[in-house]
Amino acid sequence: MADITWEAPFCGEGNSCFRLGTDTEGNAYIAVNGQEDHYLTDSAEALRTLIADIKAGKADHLL
Repeated sequence: MADITWEAPFCGEGNSCFRLGTDTEGNAYIAVNGQEDHYLTDSAEALRTLIADIKAGKADHLL
């Protein structure tokens, strides 16, 4: 398993908590809080793009 540095959980209402992490190789990780061994990974640039697109409203149709 990669040496991942996890940020504090980002939580919505209830128990909807996600964690973001990075490693020394420039990879980014997303996991459900408490289940960090089951993560989604991609490049840090891909994570930046995902966050920017969400902030721009491109995922609002999912809400």
